[in-house]
Amino acid sequence: MAKYSVIGHRLPRIDAVQKATGKVTFGVDVRLPAMLYGKLLRSPYPHARIVHIETSRAAAIPGVKAVITGQDIPENRVGYAVKDEYCLARDEVRCIGDPVAAVAAEDEEAAERAVEAIEVDYEELPAIFDAEEAAKPGVPLVHPDLSSYTTTSLMGRRFSPQPGTNICNRQQRRLGDVERGFRESDLVFEDTFRTQMVHHGYIEPHAAMAFVDPSGQITVWCNTQRPYGIRDYLATALGVPMSRIRVIGTKVGAGFGGKISPRVEPGCVLLSQKTGRPVKMVMTREEELTATAGRVPSVVKVKTGVRLDGTIMARKVDILFDTGAYAEGLPPSNRAINDAAGPYKVAHLEINSTLVYTNKMRGTPFRGLGVPQAAWAVEVQTDIIAERLGMDPLDFRLKNAVDEGDPDSTGAPLHSVGVKDCLRQTAQAIGWGQPKSGPYRGRGIAALHKSPTSVLSASGAIVKLNEDGTLTVLTGASDIGQGSDTLLCMIAAEVLGVRLEDVSIVSADTEVTPFDHGTFSSRLTLYAGNAVRHAATDARQQVLRLAAELLEAPVEDLETRDRRVFVREQPQIGMPLADVVLASIASRGRPIMGQGSAHGPGTGLVEGAVPGWKYGAHAAQVEVDPDTGQVTVLKFVATHDYGQAINPTMAEGQIEGGVGMGVSCALSEEVLFDGGRVVNPTFMDYRILTSADMPPIESHIVEVPLPEGPFGAKGGGEPSVIAVAPAIANAIYDAIGVRIADLPITPEKILQALDKKRRHGPKIRG
Repeated sequence: MAKYSVIGHRLPRIDAVQKATGKVTFGVDVRLPAMLYGKLLRSPYPHARIVHIETSRAAAIPGVKAVITGQDIPENRVGYAVKDEYCLARDEVRCIGDPVAAVAAEDEEAAERAVEAIEVDYEELPAIFDAEEAAKPGVPLVHPDLSSYTTTSLMGRRFSPQPGTNICNRQQRRLGDVERGFRESDLVFEDTFRTQMVHHGYIEPHAAMAFVDPSGQITVWCNTQRPYGIRDYLATALGVPMSRIRVIGTKVGAGFGGKISPRVEPGCVLLSQKTGRPVKMVMTREEELTATAGRVPSVVKVKTGVRLDGTIMARKVDILFDTGAYAEGLPPSNRAINDAAGPYKVAHLEINSTLVYTNKMRGTPFRGLGVPQAAWAVEVQTDIIAERLGMDPLDFRLKNAVDEGDPDSTGAPLHSVGVKDCLRQTAQAIGWGQPKSGPYRGRGIAALHKSPTSVLSASGAIVKLNEDGTLTVLTGASDIGQGSDTLLCMIAAEVLGVRLEDVSIVSADTEVTPFDHGTFSSRLTLYAGNAVRHAATDARQQVLRLAAELLEAPVEDLETRDRRVFVREQPQIGMPLADVVLASIASRGRPIMGQGSAHGPGTGLVEGAVPGWKYGAHAAQVEVDPDTGQVTVLKFVATHDYGQAINPTMAEGQIEGGVGMGVSCALSEEVLFDGGRVVNPTFMDYRILTSADMPPIESHIVEVPLPEGPFGAKGGGEPSVIAVAPAIANAIYDAIGVRIADLPITPEKILQALDKKRRHGPKIRG
């Protein structure tokens, strides 16, 4: 018998039919009467002073209704914890693509003509494009006025930019005595690894519509991962109270972190303020690839000390992140402090994370929040160490992997740890240790973990019972394609004993739904899921109390199931759930509506350490053509500890989608720059691997329940991408004996490494 009636079942997504038939409203689909079309003029220079902007020719074009520049808007800086930019550049541009002016017109053609007609006089300034150079003293500064910027907390953590440098932030984490650990080691390994900028590659571009009515009330429709974050940003930028702003999240055609921050919303609002008409903006693909953001590039230096028996004694990780022109790279650089040790027992640990500005397109959160960068380095070095010790890479990982009660990187005890189960299942499925089926073929494995969201993460929810016994869930969380609406409805249905089809949901509307921090960091299952569970439980208690009176039975003897309330031991004594709702309205004059929330430690979820570390293991089988350097991934296995898979089909979809993204990032994707300019700004040149390029992906789910999670669930939207690249890299080494230390792993790099091996013996690139 199934443990639950809804949870754990392979139910169809509640929006499946609407999406399949094209009935869902995405951001690009929003239309309003009399709407105007907006466009942004962007900087052609990586760093320059704005001397003068002439807009008269643009304003005179027929159909143009407004032209605005940075001088026409409130002088309020905004930014990701460090307020380092304006909605429209005022005095300086700091990267190619910075918005300089905005226009609104009756049609897109007129708007484009107006943008082309704006004349801007620039004075070029020194620019810097390399993160390692940018971290040095005496180099050109991206933000000379850094000392004047306001900083705020981000999820409970404050940041400290270093004026007079390009260092946006520096963080350190220590556990034990790392130098002592190295002294007590028999061998010490030091390696350097690099990761590239990749774009999120969502198919739906950024799109927004804004309307400012005559009273000044602002309504914004946009495809965002974080409606409440957009509202906060706009309130700060415009200098208006949050109560005057409503953000309605449309369905999102994928985000992966790229739709957390606003891109076109401020321009839409500013133009609507000036014209009194709705204004819509949709970014072009070239704008997406040159003027939004990508995964934060990094240089990762890993120093690890081990005993000859394979025990890891000490690890020091130094990560240099390139945030580009603005500070959106803060979350990934922050998360690396927690995760860079890998899922291993390391008694003596030091992690240093430095974030620097450069005059390039900004870095921002990307699926995994800095953890893929760290895992790339740690998991490749893990294989290097195992080989030197003469140990099997799987055995080395199993020997050092964390167990229940081991300390995490903060020293707090871990619980609900499934990494070893994941490693064993993955190894078995990939055929670990079995003979290879041909020449130039190899297998590689990698373990992963991901720390939970910060202590100040919070979600609220309301569950409302309707007069016919159905439910409506209200949540501020945004479904960005991962299926969170379905997951939350399943949780509510399980608690109240109804079918999934009896539950509807209203989500991502700041005017009518409770606060939610947003869809990022794999936090929705734990936080929004718990908020809905608490709200549904509150509603259920109200139902049981009233039903106890109506049925003349003790509350503790009642059960809710199959849309009924009944006496547990005498199920014939009961009544439909709808009758209880109607009785509440008739006899008490109020509907049944439950409220719930979930927060960080000490505020309602759990005392002590932040719960919900996520675990997994990946393995790849590859074939490498030594003549061309071409890598073919023959099979990929991914096993993830979900705690409890709320919907196994959706969980497997997350795994397979993340693996596909990881394969593409490992072998193909890279935003290429020349002097701060993106030189591959189309999907013809920025190559995302297609379905035809994907290997067979085998997904497995491990369930080590998390007591703090809803029904034991942990979630797992991001981990499926984390260890893909090192698993492939380790398999390549197993196949042809060369290691690649900088992503992506291209045929050119493999051929260069093979040539170097032939001339000098195996040597890591880096």
